[in-house]
Amino acid sequence: MKPMQLENILRADNIDTLITNYLAIIENFGASVSQLRGLRMLKALKRETVNNGPYPKVTLFEAANRIMTDLVILHGVAGLLKNPLFPYTEYMVEFGNEDNNDFDIQASSGTEALVGEAFNVSPSFFQAKKRLALKKLRHKGVHATHRIVMFNDDAVLPSYSPKPEDGLYHVFVSVESSSVLVKPDPLKNSLK
Repeated sequence: MKPMQLENILRADNIDTLITNYLAIIENFGASVSQLRGLRMLKALKRETVNNGPYPKVTLFEAANRIMTDLVILHGVAGLLKNPLFPYTEYMVEFGNEDNNDFDIQASSGTEALVGEAFNVSPSFFQAKKRLALKKLRHKGVHATHRIVMFNDDAVLPSYSPKPEDGLYHVFVSVESSSVLVKPDPLKNSLK
């Protein structure tokens, strides 16, 4: 089975359809282990390929990781398009473990450019993943007006407030409710 092809250019006119189609594709994801328990379930999660969904040639565990990050990207970019805090009308993204571009998320408009890294992670791994993303975004060769770290909002406590850094924004995404919060607010930040 060939992996499904995802549209890599996200715009206001296609984002809702892409999210709806993606959610439909993953609706029955995990059915293969629904009756398994104990060691049989664990072995199936870590060793057996899923043979369906957007990543049919990987294990359920790996597919779940990729799908959850895809959902962060889809819902996060949808939030940025619907509430334009940045001057971009389209975002080029990479899903799964694609590595065709330097960043998971990129956008440009005139003289301004955005680069971003996205992930979906448990709270216990949040700081390590964030540290890797920030290292990549802070690299001296990165020239961007806006840099974003996009992640699942349940990876941190609601009171979490990232350390302010010029041109760097944290995008908190709920894959359940589709809500998006950007800290600091780029509109308030640009008025200074």
